[in-house]
This record gives sequence, C-alpha cells and structure tokens, in this order.
Amino acid sequence: MHTRATSPAPVSTHCPYCALQCGMTLTPDASGAGVTVAGRADFPVNQGALCGKGQSAAAVLSSRVRLTTPLIRSAGGELEPATWDEALDAIANGLRRTRTAQGADACAVFGGGGLTNEKAYALGKFARTVLGTSQIDYNGRFCMSSAAAAGQRAFGLDRGLPFPMEDIPRTGCVVLVGSNLAETMPPALRYLTELKANGGKLIVIDPRRTRTADQADLHLAPRPGTDLALALGMLHLVVAEGRVDEEYVRERTRGWEAARAGAMAHWPEYVERVTGVPVPQLRSAVRLFTDTEHAMVLTARGPEQQSKGTDTVGAWINLALATGRPGRPLSGYGCLTGQGNGQGGREHGQKADQLPGYRKLTDPAARAHVAGVWGVDPDSLPGPGRSAYELLDALGGDIRALLLMGSNPVVSAPRAAHVEERIRSLDFLAVADVVLSETAELADVVLPVTQWAEETGTTTNLEGRVLLRRRALTPPDGIRSDLEVLRDLTTRLAPDLEKGFPADPEEVFDELRRASSGGPADYAGISYERLAEGRGVFWPCPEPTDPGTPRLFLDRFATEDGRARFVPVTHRPAAEEPDAQYPLHLTTGRVVAQYQSGAQTRRVAELNKAAPGPFVELHPRLAARLGIAEGDTVTVTSRRGRALAPARLTATIRPDTVFMPFHWPGPGRANTLTNPALDPTSRMPEFKVCAVRVARAG
Repeated sequence: MHTRATSPAPVSTHCPYCALQCGMTLTPDASGAGVTVAGRADFPVNQGALCGKGQSAAAVLSSRVRLTTPLIRSAGGELEPATWDEALDAIANGLRRTRTAQGADACAVFGGGGLTNEKAYALGKFARTVLGTSQIDYNGRFCMSSAAAAGQRAFGLDRGLPFPMEDIPRTGCVVLVGSNLAETMPPALRYLTELKANGGKLIVIDPRRTRTADQADLHLAPRPGTDLALALGMLHLVVAEGRVDEEYVRERTRGWEAARAGAMAHWPEYVERVTGVPVPQLRSAVRLFTDTEHAMVLTARGPEQQSKGTDTVGAWINLALATGRPGRPLSGYGCLTGQGNGQGGREHGQKADQLPGYRKLTDPAARAHVAGVWGVDPDSLPGPGRSAYELLDALGGDIRALLLMGSNPVVSAPRAAHVEERIRSLDFLAVADVVLSETAELADVVLPVTQWAEETGTTTNLEGRVLLRRRALTPPDGIRSDLEVLRDLTTRLAPDLEKGFPADPEEVFDELRRASSGGPADYAGISYERLAEGRGVFWPCPEPTDPGTPRLFLDRFATEDGRARFVPVTHRPAAEEPDAQYPLHLTTGRVVAQYQSGAQTRRVAELNKAAPGPFVELHPRLAARLGIAEGDTVTVTSRRGRALAPARLTATIRPDTVFMPFHWPGPGRANTLTNPALDPTSRMPEFKVCAVRVARAG
C-alpha cells in the first residue's frame, strides 16, 4: 500500500460507507505502508462494532486497486496516463467549448451521496456560479428522496431520524418498513435486539423473510408495490377500533378528516386482496403498534423507491400521526438513510432544486442570502434543473457535457443499459473518482481523487448528527482532492471566482455555515473545533453556544402554525404490474458484503469471497414450476432488457416475486431490468418493483 503516515498516532474518524457513519480508529503503521482499522467504543452509534465492509475499508486505499494518475482518452480510443495540467485543461476546454456553442445548460454536473458536506456544497456552487448551469443533481435522489418529500409535507422539515438511534431500544414497538438492517447496516441491528430485550415489539414489513425479519415478533410479507395499501389498511383499523389519539390529532395536527376518509376506503378484506397480507395479521400489527405508550415507524428503500413513494411514506406518517407518535419522547416517524452522507449530501446544494441549508432554489429570500455569501447577483443563479434520472436520460440530447463526481450510474441507475447508452452519446464526459468505475471507463478524462482516510471533511449521519472525518494518511503522489479539482477548474474557467473555491475543507465548511445560517438545516453554530470532541453535533444548531437538536418537534413542528399535516392518499398500482408476458415481480436490494454499485467493495478480496457475484433469489415452488434447480443460470427479462445470474432457491421469498442484488455490472446487472417510472413529487425511480419473466438459460 503506497501511503505514508502523517503521524503514527491513532486517528479518530468514521467509516466511508453507510449512513451510520460508524466511529473508527485508524492507526498508521510505522513504515507508513498501511493502516489498521478498529471500531471506536466511545462513539455512541456503533459502540465499537464494525461490519465487514468497515473492517476492510483500508483495502481500497491500496494503489493496487485505485486510480493513481489522471487519464485522458487518446485518439486511438484508449484511456492513457496524463499530467494533471493536461487533464484539467482538457476538462476546462470540454466544458468551455460546450457552454460557448450550446449554452450553460448543455453542461451538467452529477454528484454523490458519499461526498462530504464540503464537497457537496462546493460542487453545487461550482455548477451554479462557474458553469452557470441549472443541470445538477446526484445519486442521493435514488436513496430517500420520497421520504424527504413526505417529511417536508407532513412536518415542514426533512431529517432522516428526528431522534437519536439510542431512543429506538427504549420505545415500545417499532414498525420497520422495507428495511433489512441486518445486511445493510449490521451494527444497527443491536438496536432492535436491545428493543426486544427491553420487552418491546418489532414488526417487519418486507416481501422477503430477511435476516432482519427473522428478529421480528410479526413479519408481514406484502406483494411488492402494495405498502401504501397496507398502511392505509392499518389506519382503517386504527379508526374502526377506536385507537385514534383524538386529543393529539386535535391539538397538534391538521387535515385529519380528509386523511381519515381516504383510509376508510381501504377496508381490511380489500387490503388483504391487494397486499396478500391476511386480515388477522393486519389486526395483530395494529394491536402491537397501539397497545403501548411509545412506538415508532421507520421506513427505508422498500416503500420509498416506488413511483408512489412519497404517498406511501405519507401513509405511514399518517398512521404515526393518528396514533399520536411524532413529536413525543421515544416515539415518532423516521427514515433510515442509506448512503454515507445521504443526509448532508442533499442539504447543501447538489440537489436540482435546493441551495445550501436546505433552502429552496425558488425562494427569492433564499437566493438572496446564498448569493450574498457567494458574492454574486441573485439573478445570476439558475433555477431548478432536472432530477437525477431525467438528467441522465437527457444526456446526448440537449445536455452534451457532464462532470461526474462520486457516482457510478452505469450500474446504479434504473434502466441502466439505456443510461449507459446516453452516457456514451455525450460529446464530453469527465469523472473524478477513487477507482476506475464502470462509468469512469467511458470517460474522456478521469481524475484520481483522495478518499476518506486521506482527507478531512464532515458528513451528516442518518440521525442528523454532523461528524468530522479526519485525515489519517497522506495520499499517494499524484492524487488530489475533489476540492482541489474544483478550485483548479475554476481557475481555468472563471478566474475571478477562484477565491470562492478554497481547497482547505475547514475554510469551505466555515462558508457553508454562513450559507446555511437561518435555513432549515442550519449549521451556523457547528465548527470543526466542536466536532473534534468526537460525538458530533445535531442540526439545527444556529449558534456556537447552542447544544444542537437531537430530538425534533417536541414543542412544535416546522410548519407555519407548528402543526403536523395529514396528507390524504389512496392506493394505486405500481407503474408496471405483472401480466401474461411478464408474470412475476422483481425487487432489488443489497447484500451484506457489498455496497451500492460495488465500485469499491468489489475490489476487496474478503468481501468478494463472501459475495462473489449476482444471483436470482426465487421460491422453490416457482423454481419447480419453471424447471429451475439451485445454481442453474437463469434469465430475468423485463421490458427494458435481460439479466443472467445463478438461481438461489429459498422459501423466504414470496412465490410471485424474485429478488436480485444490484451491486454488479455486466450480464448480472439488476438495474438493466428496473423501471425508471418516477414519483411525481420526489422524482424517485421505481427500483423496488417491476414486471419480469424468468426462465432457465439455454
């Protein structure tokens, strides 16, 4: 490993992977040739525990698996080593040429939910001030945008969890919707184990009986795409059985009558027909959820990654509100964010419709405030652009050049073969990444950038806890940070703005604090000095003397009148339901040993040994009907394409459903199949359900 230790002393930092942002200690060895990873027992979220991905995270620091020099595509079509000046000049020329010929919006920027707050902030600023483009979004749109939209509608504010995770074991009942914590966030499973040890109840809603569902007191297995009907059916029973918290509804909410009317149209027998969940199980779930003083509803990608994801999450929020949960101690609704900085990544400006501090790009006061911090005319800031899939779909059309940081849409985007085709049709593509991802392989210019252990920066975990990741190692020679890249591109494209793009992360964070001040996600009172204490600070934190806000909404919600809003919703089918030609549901998800598009984890030997490749999970009864045996190569075909992978037979999945993990490219790429149908509010694609047919290959 070609790295040099800046200090032999252990460095406290955080994992580069999921939104738990587990605390870890990095100890460089004496030679500077490597680093030892250990969990931090003093960090409250993981208390020393790490999953296999965290334990092996240092493997990706190796020069054997990462990029170490800029690459430029030659006249012969190959990516060849280049100097930094050559690479940066090529990017500046490509963007400048496109902007001059076809306008600023012909240039687009695509970011990632793993970028630090400083990078996300600088990337949004770069797009809007240096390029002057409205065309910026990020892969976090694919993560929890539906929950964010539903939270904004109901509470006036989106923060994944409005309470710390330490509250979960102390509640009376948790309804976990569409989450497999045991594989996606293994250190978090202890919260559910402690919940049960304390006498609390766990209800898991998932079409698969996962390792998490094995922990449940009650597992409901609805047909994919019917979570909305399930929530409405439970709310119907809450009303019919007299379990509504009438005083809470009267004192702390608005809109109940319309939401109530919507729920009453979803009687239990109808919901059983739609979801496949028996009425007795519905009644048991309602009883467990309401026969306790404290209870929580937690959602994840299952209900969110649907073309009706905002309404689906809204229905679960309505259930929580009707029973008096949000804004009370040890109770409420929360979303389990997925990506490492999925929360902070959408708060500070790399989302198509937002400015730093979670301000709306269409709000004149927000534009004036941020423009004042940036030293530009508010009228010079472009308006909202396209959401992530819509941006990717427009590549090669009116978008001709793309700068991409920290994302791999060739594997992670829905209808991935089409997205790959659109990327190939660009006039110019530049990618900054740690490894040569499948998307980077298509680029005209590739820049090797620093990673988590080689740079300092902040992230915001799923609780809204702002954390400091510290630099522990000096990166290999020839590697620069994303902040340096943006500074150097600004020097070439808009030298009068160069001072606005410092490479020092603390300097960027201090400007982010000013830009977020007074906004919904207010970081003004948070400093590197405070974060250095090691436990993080919860936003909003408007003043240096403010302790931060671990628990939101205890006194009032973030709406104008302080009341939460019921939103009336009704069930509707998925955008694509099974039929005679495509008779099965496909749902997708993760496995414990890989992460997201796998661009980094697929380069770690021990993780590949645990999860070497894609597979198709199907019920033995379905397999018998199709003549498929364990290990047979099967084809899974949707209206968008075909994938091939070995069959894995298990009775833990519904017989009308097949499952594929989405971490791999090539023939086993699950997102070749998925449907880009978008939620009308959040613009979230429908990753979690589409219609397919399955057959034994050959």
